[in-house]
Amino acid sequence: MLALVSAFVLVGAAGIVVRVAGNSARSAPQGSTIAIGGGALDCGVGWIHPHAGNLTFAVTNGGVNAEDVYLETADGSAVFGELEGIGVGATHLLSASLGQGSYHFVCLPSDADALIGPSISLARAGTPAHLTPGIRLVTKNDLTEPAIAYHAWITGQLPALSAGAAGLEAAVSTGDRAAAQAAWLTAHQEYESLGAAYGAFGDADAAINGTPAAGDTASNDPHLTGFHRIEGLLWSNAPVLDAAAPARQLVTDIASLTSQFASSPIDPIDVGLRAHEILENAIQFELTGATDAGSHTELATISANLDGTRQALEPLRDLLSTRYPGLAETDRWLARSTALVASFRAANGSWQPLTTLTPTQRSVLDATLDSTVELLAPVASICDPRRADK
Repeated sequence: MLALVSAFVLVGAAGIVVRVAGNSARSAPQGSTIAIGGGALDCGVGWIHPHAGNLTFAVTNGGVNAEDVYLETADGSAVFGELEGIGVGATHLLSASLGQGSYHFVCLPSDADALIGPSISLARAGTPAHLTPGIRLVTKNDLTEPAIAYHAWITGQLPALSAGAAGLEAAVSTGDRAAAQAAWLTAHQEYESLGAAYGAFGDADAAINGTPAAGDTASNDPHLTGFHRIEGLLWSNAPVLDAAAPARQLVTDIASLTSQFASSPIDPIDVGLRAHEILENAIQFELTGATDAGSHTELATISANLDGTRQALEPLRDLLSTRYPGLAETDRWLARSTALVASFRAANGSWQPLTTLTPTQRSVLDATLDSTVELLAPVASICDPRRADK
């Protein structure tokens, strides 16, 4: 088992992000922990001589099944730390800086109802200057409407994607390389703006936007289809008409996706994750040039990914408005990233290749996108649904 059981991101009133991690007991400083029970008969028992301050709890699962454990206010209004998947007989650490108030532990066995530990009151004396902030947990039910709204938005974008693919097929059939390249970019950006849905697209994503196998290129991988196959052919010495068959297949695959997606709801669990992962993946794959098949349009893809990030964030705003004080700052950094990426687009619509950026430009771009992703990370953690029966 990994030493890190969970990294629970908590957000304070000032927008400060604090990670409260659950670690194996082996890493605990000797004599610095409060031993807490985590079983059916002793959940939260053992918190003696309670006082406010910087506290570390060694939680032992004395039950018969793996379980999660929360540390929360006694009225259940805010959670200050979480341990996930503590094995039977295992002990893991949870640290938090707590002020005056009443708290308790909640133990959630994997196949049984939640167990509530005794309420513990902490006095003001010894309160640290920087307290661990608490958040209100999000349940799967809370995410149902956002998932439905996001599914509806994607469904509304699929006709434009189909039209873009049809336009690409038509441009390729003329043999006009410049027209085909322009049509490819338009259609590909449309698809990349739907990045948050790739988890729901399943195998269709590999067919539409897959990358070549190791050791192959997009233009010679015999099994590759979709946008990158067409890209490899259009930005090479191959005749334009070599891309005709892949372009026809792309139209077919997008039609299949449209039909499939209508009856494939987005899992509410994925909504918050995607709001963070779209741009995280853009940094990993586009900013490194890993997916470039010759067009050098990574910045155009990142621009579409930023649009997709905003769309994934939109249905979560009501939940985040009362849970994430950093939301406004996140919006500001998204706008800053969008403007910066757009600055590398020429008046004629062409995009500057990443390789032509100066060291200073590249440094600023990297730092700006990294900062934006860091601000999006709490969205994934806050919107990671927890059990509703606690």
